[in-house]
Parts: sequence; structure tokens; C-alpha cells
Amino acid sequence: MFTGLIECMGETVSVAASRGGMAEIAIKAPIVASGISPGESVAVAGACLTAVGSDGETFRAQMMAETLRATRLGSLGPGGMVNLERALKTGGKLDGHMVLGHVDEVGEILAVETVGGSKIIHISASDKVSWGTAPKGSVAVDGVSLTIIDAGRGSFSIGLIPTTHDRTTLGFLQRGHRVNVEIDVIARYVARLLGRDAESPARDELTWEKLAEYGWK
Repeated sequence: MFTGLIECMGETVSVAASRGGMAEIAIKAPIVASGISPGESVAVAGACLTAVGSDGETFRAQMMAETLRATRLGSLGPGGMVNLERALKTGGKLDGHMVLGHVDEVGEILAVETVGGSKIIHISASDKVSWGTAPKGSVAVDGVSLTIIDAGRGSFSIGLIPTTHDRTTLGFLQRGHRVNVEIDVIARYVARLLGRDAESPARDELTWEKLAEYGWK
């Protein structure tokens, strides 16, 4: 489990195919590489990967075929920058929100607006993601815990304060860029309990009658 608070940015050194449709990614990031051991989890641009080795400056992690299909990591090349966060330790501080590192889909940046000293970013969202977004709710974008400003069918928007802009890869985003998106795990399970999920996002609408049926008084 992660918090969506980024420790540092890392630079992709290589992405190489390995056996069984898997791939191995090497990332230069001394802050993470100096303290990580084989078998530990690390969120790379919001995708949970397992570290397999480190030389103290660069660490290596493996990616399954499903990870390459469902995230933007398969499109990375040398020099690509990624957000990094090691797994939350028991007793650690949960300042962001609960992030699993399980990417729901790859969204596209539709627009970037500058408002004062901050930026508002509009991101595309299929039904698979739209049902799990709501204004003031949480979302992880490339691993960064963010608060949703507005959410509608087909897109949602988030805001970047200067600190987030300067310390994460989100500060580089422009129209047309792609990002990993993970909806809030709480929204995921609430929707499941209400008979809605990513495969049938509009099956049932929540009504007072439904709430009574579920025991709400």
C-alpha cells in the first residue's frame, strides 16, 4: 500500500524484455535505490512493482505483461522521468490517501490551465474510471495523491499547487500526454457493494428506495 506522496523522481535507464512476456525496468534514483532490497514494493508512476536488485544508485524492477498492457510503463524509454514511492511501513504517516498501485487505466491530458500560481489539469476518463470519481474525492495520477475538482462523464480535473508541480512529473504534463490513473479504493468497494462496478458502471442508480433496501434508515 502507498500514500500517493512522492519521495522523488527517477530517470529511466532502460526497459528490456525478459522471459515469459515480462520486462525489466532500470531506474536511476539514489534516494530510493540506496534503501531498497530485492522483493520490496515500489510505486513507479503509480504502478506497484517488485524490486529485484539495486546498486545503490539504480534499482531494477520487473513488470508482468499485464502491467505493460494496463499502464504507460511499456512506452517508457531511456531518459523518461517517473514518480517513485516506496511502500508504506506499519505505523507510517498516511498523509495522502490509500493507494494500491493498481492502475485502472491510462488517461490522456485534455487541457492544462494556469490559474494564478497553480494549474488545473483535465484528464480523459472512460466509464471504467468515471463511475469512481467525484468532486472533492481522491484520485492517484501517475502515483500522486490528488483531490478531484470536477468530475463528469468522460473526464475529470485536478489541481496542482506549486510544490506538486515542482517535485513530481506532473509539472511536465502537456496536452496529449498519457498518465496512469487509479481511482480511490474506498469508491471502488462502495460501488461494488451498491451493485456497480467497472464492467457495468451504469447498472443501478442510488436512490432513497435502494438505501432503505440496504438497511439505511
